[in-house]
Amino acid sequence: MQIIESTEEFQIDGRNAIAIGKFDGIHKGHTELLKHILKQKENGMKAVVFTFNPPASVYFGKSGEKELTPLLEKRRYFQNLGIDVLVEFPLNRHTAATPAKEFIERILAGQMNAAYIVAGTDLSFGDRGMGNKDLLQEFAAKFNYQVQIIDKITCDGREISSSYVREEVEKGNMEKAAKLLGRNYTVTGVVETGKKLGRRLGMPTLNLYPPEDKLLPPNGVYYSYVSCKGKRYNSITNIGQKPTVNDMPVVSVESYLYGYAGDMYGEEIVTELIHFRRPEMKFRNMEELKCQMEADVEAGRKYHENEI
Repeated sequence: MQIIESTEEFQIDGRNAIAIGKFDGIHKGHTELLKHILKQKENGMKAVVFTFNPPASVYFGKSGEKELTPLLEKRRYFQNLGIDVLVEFPLNRHTAATPAKEFIERILAGQMNAAYIVAGTDLSFGDRGMGNKDLLQEFAAKFNYQVQIIDKITCDGREISSSYVREEVEKGNMEKAAKLLGRNYTVTGVVETGKKLGRRLGMPTLNLYPPEDKLLPPNGVYYSYVSCKGKRYNSITNIGQKPTVNDMPVVSVESYLYGYAGDMYGEEIVTELIHFRRPEMKFRNMEELKCQMEADVEAGRKYHENEI
């Protein structure tokens, strides 16, 4: 996948199918947009995603929220999906003031050679957000591109959105988040060396420290899966600061893989959070901690066995 970043000066040759959006979370609604541009590859077009970096909500100070899918995680997902080109268009004082009509003519039609554009009903672009789906359709004939506007997808009577997903993740409702996303909520990172406390307690764990802009569910213990190098393992994961043994306010994602005895230090892993078991707790001593960990692991084994 080609990534175009940190520049306004680029050119994408050929005929291109373009999806425009923020794509935080890449939920079911986003997936529907992406399906349409991927389908156009059968017609000889490249599948191109156009998004802003930083997102408009961050740039304009409307949101200090952490992201469901930080930049690197988003890139990885697009690549695995089969996107050909990802444009991370820089959002700054100059680009934010681009008139909507100029955005269509110069960027979409000119630099990106748009032949097919797909977007949601809430599309907004250009100076003061004056560009919308109607303006995009108005200029379709002039610049020889086709427009496909996708209606919102609903779940339990509510439109699926990044905000909806965020609410469920913040509540620790991983099953509902998965329903909105169309897949389990994940945390990705490289395995780092920890204090090896789990190893001393007979339950060695994999530690990763997610990026600061990654939205995490409430601290606690979760049933999970961990994937590394194409293999997927049943696991149980603790998210938090490990207050029994740690006074530092550093949040880690620590997973125990049932029956795994290998070494993943330095490897990138993907942790899927599938069910919240209990909140993080501070224990009086190491013996209490070990007993609770053993109980958590046994409950996790049963959970995964019942899933199968």
